[in-house]
Amino acid sequence: MQLLPEPVRRLAAWCAAILLATGVLYVAIQVYVAIRPAVVPVLLALLGTALLLPVHRWLVRAKVNRSVAAGLTCAAVLAVVGGAVYLVTVTLIGTWDQIVASLRRAVRDLADQFGASDTSLDDLADDALHLLDRFGGTAASGVVGGVGIAAQVLGMAVLALLLVFFFLRDSDQAVGALRSLVPDRGTDTVEAMARRAFEGVEGFMRGTTVVAFIDAFFITAGLLILRVPGAFGLGAIVFIGAYVPYIGAFVSGAAAVLVALADRGLTIALWVLGVVLLVQVLEGNIFQPMVQSRTVRIHPAVILVALTAGGAVAGIVGVLLAVPVTAAVFGVVREVLHRHPSGGGPSRAASSGES
Repeated sequence: MQLLPEPVRRLAAWCAAILLATGVLYVAIQVYVAIRPAVVPVLLALLGTALLLPVHRWLVRAKVNRSVAAGLTCAAVLAVVGGAVYLVTVTLIGTWDQIVASLRRAVRDLADQFGASDTSLDDLADDALHLLDRFGGTAASGVVGGVGIAAQVLGMAVLALLLVFFFLRDSDQAVGALRSLVPDRGTDTVEAMARRAFEGVEGFMRGTTVVAFIDAFFITAGLLILRVPGAFGLGAIVFIGAYVPYIGAFVSGAAAVLVALADRGLTIALWVLGVVLLVQVLEGNIFQPMVQSRTVRIHPAVILVALTAGGAVAGIVGVLLAVPVTAAVFGVVREVLHRHPSGGGPSRAASSGES
C-alpha cells in the first residue's frame, strides 16, 4: 500500500468504509425482516419515548414517582388517541346513511347538470350507488379476512405502549446500562454517540409535533368556518394522523370530507377537500421540510430521499422510521467527525481530555 499515492490510499479507505457500512446495513435489514414483529414495537417505543420524555421529566420534577409519572403519561396518550378515534368513529357511523344519501343527490345533480338523466350515464350512477350501498357488507367480509393482521397490529401496539412505559420509567438508568455493556476504553465515545442519536430522534419528534399542530390548527379553523360538525374531533384526528406519513393524512382528510358531505352537502364537502389538500400541499412542500431541517438539522432534500428509501424498504413503517433513523445516523456521524476530524486520530479536545 505504501507504493500507492496518498490520494489513492484515501480513496481505497473510503471505499472500504462504504462497503463495510453497506454490508452492515444489509445485514440489519435482513434481521429486521426476520424478526419484524419484535423490532417494530421497539422502534415505535423509542419514538414514543423521545416524544413523551419531556412530559415525564416535568412530572418527575413535580415530585411524582417515576413509575406513576410513566403510567400517567401513557394513560394521557391513550386518552387523547382513543377519544379522538371514538368521536370520529361515532360521527361517521351516525351519519353513514346521510353520507350515502348525499352522494346519491350529488350524482343525480351532476347527471341533471350535464343532461344525462334517463341515459346510460344515469344508469351507471345508479350502479355505482348500489355498489356503495353494499360497501358495508363487503368491508365486513374484508375485516373478517384481515382479523389475523389486525390482531398482529394490535399486539405490536400494546407491546410498544408497554415498552414506552418501561423506557420512561427507567430512562435515568439508560446511560449506566449502556456503559456497562461497552469496554472501558470506549464508554465515553459510545455514550456520546448514543446521546447524539437520541437527540436526533427527539428533534424529529418535536418537528413532527410542530407540523401536526400546524395541520390540525388550519384544518380545524377551516372546518369551523365552514360549520362542519365535530370540527375539534376531526382536528384531533388530523393531529394524530400527522405522525403516520401519507396514510394518516389520507384517513383524516377523508373523514373530514365525509362528515362535511353528510351534514353540509356537496358544495361544503368540496370546500373542505380544498382546505385539506391545500394544507397537505403546504405541509409536504414547505412546513415539514423547513421544520424538520431545523429540528433534526438535515437538508430537506435528504429528508425526501430518506422517506422514499424507507418506503421502498419497509412500506409505511419504513416511511415512519426513515427520518428518525436518518437523524440518528447523522448524529452519530457528527460525533465521530467531531472526535476524529481528520480521520486519522482523535480531536484536540479528546486528546487534551485524555492527557
